[in-house]
Amino acid sequence: MSDSDDTKSVTLGRRRLLQGLGAGAAALAFPHLWLPGEARAQTAGFGAVRHLIYIRLSGGFRFTTAFNGDVAEEFNPFGRSSKRAPGTEWGVGELLEGATWLEGEESKARRELGMKTVASFSNEMCVLPCVDHEPFSARADGGHGTGLERFLTGYVGGATGFLTLVNYGLRERVKEAASRGITLLPAFSLGEAGMATGAGDYATYRPPVLEGSGFENFSEDPDSSLPDWARPLPGKVDARFRDKLHTALRGGVETYQQTRKATQDYGKIFRDPLLRVNTDSTDVVDGISNKDLRTLLGTDTTGQRATLALRLFHFGCPAVFLNQGGYDFHSRENAELPGELDAANRLVSGLRTALQKMQHPEGGTYWDKTLVVLGSEFGRTTGGSRFNSANGSDHGPDLATRWMSMPFMGGVITGAGKGGKSLGSVNASNLKATGQVYSYRSVLKTMLDMLGADHQGVFPADAPIQDFFA
Repeated sequence: MSDSDDTKSVTLGRRRLLQGLGAGAAALAFPHLWLPGEARAQTAGFGAVRHLIYIRLSGGFRFTTAFNGDVAEEFNPFGRSSKRAPGTEWGVGELLEGATWLEGEESKARRELGMKTVASFSNEMCVLPCVDHEPFSARADGGHGTGLERFLTGYVGGATGFLTLVNYGLRERVKEAASRGITLLPAFSLGEAGMATGAGDYATYRPPVLEGSGFENFSEDPDSSLPDWARPLPGKVDARFRDKLHTALRGGVETYQQTRKATQDYGKIFRDPLLRVNTDSTDVVDGISNKDLRTLLGTDTTGQRATLALRLFHFGCPAVFLNQGGYDFHSRENAELPGELDAANRLVSGLRTALQKMQHPEGGTYWDKTLVVLGSEFGRTTGGSRFNSANGSDHGPDLATRWMSMPFMGGVITGAGKGGKSLGSVNASNLKATGQVYSYRSVLKTMLDMLGADHQGVFPADAPIQDFFA
């Protein structure tokens, strides 16, 4: 039976326990139990943001070293930050103080633009210390394959990627804009095909997957080389072919036709100089130049993809997914994790600085209208030591693997009074949950909700998280 089969029941013993206690009493008596709430249609923050940047810390991330750091040394051998921002409740790891990109004369431009260490603005981020794939499961899912499937689709064997759900959920918004002659870009996956799966009703809403970091191949308009009389011909041929098919067989052709039409419309946008993020253009758009974005975010692949994400937003793109780093440190984590996380710190700090500077076409700043979320396919464990025998960490069935301590950042978070808050807590010595536990599908559904995407029928057993706005 697939995990996506929502008819799977909870074990008889636990069901009888909850029925006997009642949901409220059970929550008080056993705060480590995850209790599914009423699957309300939306939160108070429905549609509060226009854009989402979803970042995967690739390979399985040791969350307790960064976002749940107030725990025993076996979970966080790098220590806690003494420089966390005032009013921060969540466990800021010392590694979030790392900022080699602010050191030296060559970093003067970044400092002048306003970049800071992540620890210094921890009170602008909200963390969920206990996010689990399956809160009712007897053990964590520490599998690279299955954990990643859950991360990308919500289920093992899930058929529809998260960004496909975003595009599907926003279809009416796109349709309404098109009726006014406005083309809105869809969500984009920058380097991860698993975010772009979908069949049946979802097939035409799969997001583009961009393996590079730009649109240089769209430098010319192919239709411009055709004479006027020839341009309608391909569409007419397609239409005649479609009309000859049985109605049950037309879906594939219709999908192709829609995709080609969208490609033509998108091509006009893709040729815009604003999307040439590999150049140091000083032209100011939305309050910032590409040169400044490259200064903030870097010129490596991840930095250019982050810059591209912000520029795609200018053209109505609702969400971008990208991978950062590689954290599968079964060995040498003690030596290599600080440097890898230093790069992630720059990405987070650069995004914050850019979003707060950028002026949104609808008014206010991009910070006001953008949500930034970090996650991974699972956490990491050592089985009781600071590191394993190879000075690394592993993944298994325990709580250290189970908990994905996910940070959320953006104006919607600070505006709701949740900056610096911890939605949940753990026992420092053993990581047992002492507060709220959230399902990962609830996190996905919450991101859909904040974007204003229709999520009716999506993950029906998992409600969007109300606690961000409580």
